[in-house]
Amino acid sequence: REKDEKIPLKYGVLGQETCGPGGIAYGMRSIGGVIEILDYMEKWSPDAWMLNYSNPAAIVAEACRVLRPNSKIINICDMPIDLMDKMAVMCGIKDRRELQYSYYGLNHYGWFTKIFDKDGNDLMPEIKRHMAKNGYLDGISHEPGQEQHIDESWIHTFGKAKDVYALDPDTIPNTYLKYYVFPDYVVETSNPEYTRANEVMDGREKRVFGACREVIEKGTAEGCGFEADAHATYIVDLACALAENTMERFLLIVPNDGAVSNFDPTAMVEVPCIVGKNGYEKICQGQVPQWQKGMLEQQVSVEKLVVQAWVEGSYQKLWQALSLSATVPSAKVAKLILDDLIEANKGYWPELH
Repeated sequence: REKDEKIPLKYGVLGQETCGPGGIAYGMRSIGGVIEILDYMEKWSPDAWMLNYSNPAAIVAEACRVLRPNSKIINICDMPIDLMDKMAVMCGIKDRRELQYSYYGLNHYGWFTKIFDKDGNDLMPEIKRHMAKNGYLDGISHEPGQEQHIDESWIHTFGKAKDVYALDPDTIPNTYLKYYVFPDYVVETSNPEYTRANEVMDGREKRVFGACREVIEKGTAEGCGFEADAHATYIVDLACALAENTMERFLLIVPNDGAVSNFDPTAMVEVPCIVGKNGYEKICQGQVPQWQKGMLEQQVSVEKLVVQAWVEGSYQKLWQALSLSATVPSAKVAKLILDDLIEANKGYWPELH
């Protein structure tokens, strides 16, 4: 991950875990591992569902669609869930599960269009007031334990959502859109010697491993001070919905097939679904506006080209994917980054020709 983030920055391109060249590099490493686990599951537990958090989720989901179209895999992401936690705080609601919502996009690349409370009251005007003023910062809870995972880089990201929101104040954006619409800002505010990977290794990784050692030494997790966050609770809620047929609403990454009516039917879109014992049913989101449609068409093409490059071992397709990314300024820069990434990923990527 550190190399994913630092190699693009050498060429004035943002380095990020799941977006741009870094996300593409990560995707090329992840596809084979996820397919291997999926095949193992289907051999030994053919009735099981795989609940897949593997990043970059959009590329992994597209690879599963292409390579294992009939597999029982549900691809998910906790970022929109974390944002719903913050919107609930903005509106004085204790539990995001009370929110009803409409949302469309790709993973790490989407927009909320409607938010209601459990009584059907429209919460969008209140949320928009907060977004226009402070982005998602007003949604950060100050209760004990709730700030444990918020590093400085995330504070900047939640604040920058104000500017992303200004581009289309009819919707509420996913935070990751900042990397696609303000890539110059991200590069300007990045330290090429100390990226998010370093922040995680010096912070969260040490805290988590330290907490684990403490639990082992004490023989109990009681009093450890850690609380479950959206990432943890979301996958448990989803497992319960499948096991107990709760028919709850979840945001899942699924084949479009008309869920977004004016968009590629083969795209793996992130939309609300109703989940029960027999799987999921999509909730159609209608048409998306021209601006979002243009962005989505560009990004889904990047993701499809990455998967094609992995399947075919194609240097050309991967160069095209990098060149098409909104985070990369030219095909020349894309090639320089690609050649460095190939060198850094020997043994992890398929051999390209």
